[in-house]
Amino acid sequence: MKLLTKQNLRDFAANAKLDEEARKPIVKFFMPVGAATWLISEYDPDSGIMFGLCDLGMGTPELGTVSFTELQELRDPLLGLGVERDRFFEPDGTLADYADQARREGRIVA
Repeated sequence: MKLLTKQNLRDFAANAKLDEEARKPIVKFFMPVGAATWLISEYDPDSGIMFGLCDLGMGTPELGTVSFTELQELRDPLLGLGVERDRFFEPDGTLADYADQARREGRIVA
């Protein structure tokens, strides 16, 4: 499965025109084994850097950047499974809303 679709790229471009407070996550990535989850609201295709809510499954989700290349290369050491995109993810709030809830819960709830 492709991690990003052409529609995702168009949505990132549209999101970039909004005020930061109004930006919703465009994609949800996750590791099929474990609790690592990323909600991504921004992507710079030139640098390959993404911005969003990142949770490595250790109880400390945070807003920050992540390399798209590194996400593509990330593999579970036991099964070799890579990062996947949640094809059914539909955001019901802004990235800030998800970040507030994640801080309260100690994990991303999406």
